Amino acid sequence: MKFLSLQTLYISLSSFIPGITSQAVNGISSNPQIFGNVLNSWTKLQAGWDLTRGESTNALTLPMPKNGPIIVQPNKTALVIIDMQNFFLHESLNGDPKGRAIVPTTVNLIHAFRAAGMPVLWTNWGLTEFDLINMPPAFIRGFSRDGTSATSFGSDMGKIVVGGMLMRGSWNAQPWGDLFTEQVQGVAMGTDFYFNKNRLSGMWGTGTPMQTWLQDNSMTTLFFGGVNIDQCVWGTLLDSYYKGYDVILLDDISATTSPLSATQMVDFNAGLNGWRANSTDILGALKGRA
Repeated sequence: MKFLSLQTLYISLSSFIPGITSQAVNGISSNPQIFGNVLNSWTKLQAGWDLTRGESTNALTLPMPKNGPIIVQPNKTALVIIDMQNFFLHESLNGDPKGRAIVPTTVNLIHAFRAAGMPVLWTNWGLTEFDLINMPPAFIRGFSRDGTSATSFGSDMGKIVVGGMLMRGSWNAQPWGDLFTEQVQGVAMGTDFYFNKNRLSGMWGTGTPMQTWLQDNSMTTLFFGGVNIDQCVWGTLLDSYYKGYDVILLDDISATTSPLSATQMVDFNAGLNGWRANSTDILGALKGRA
């Protein structure tokens, strides 16, 4: 059996991928407006960026406040909602009112993504007994409610029947309020997909359930929102960036209990790693596609 060299493979593929031409010997385009290689690239436009990687059929242009617009391929673009769970938001658990306040905006954007034919991904804490055994000490301490390990992951939540803390299938691990209805209905319709996670990031390590789904479905572009913006949202976005996905942070569907400086740090770096926007910046384009 004859195997192609990587160089030959790059050159061969370049002839089949629109917009990726003039390949140098190392497989990187000699066109200075193309960033990447024939397998994974952006094209810098006179105004904005083309993120479709040569698949322009049914492409969608989305405005961005800075460094935009961006052109995306809807069947490779998803909205990721992170940790909007009862544990972090519900009133009986002293949940964050700022997190609850962004729910209506989040629901509106979920509907717009679905109508435009773009999947909605939910990644939430959902632990198993195996996860508890293998949880690092630093995480156990970080989620302790009284400074002891007895009140960390998996512990009894107290006065109302909510199940173990952030355990898979428990009430406290479910999405809060209207988001729970949206998640259940979306999964049933096949427009939404739900992924449990066992660290702050839904994309950590060599592979998570969400990462496997993204790879299996050849996704490239991810929009992010949820709580907390500087912790689980930032961790998931950053790991996605490290793994080569296009990342866009949506400020008005993100919140945190941390000081303002934490959000400012995330906003600054998210703008360098990808793009920052509000849902209002892209709703018009999404509704137009629908």
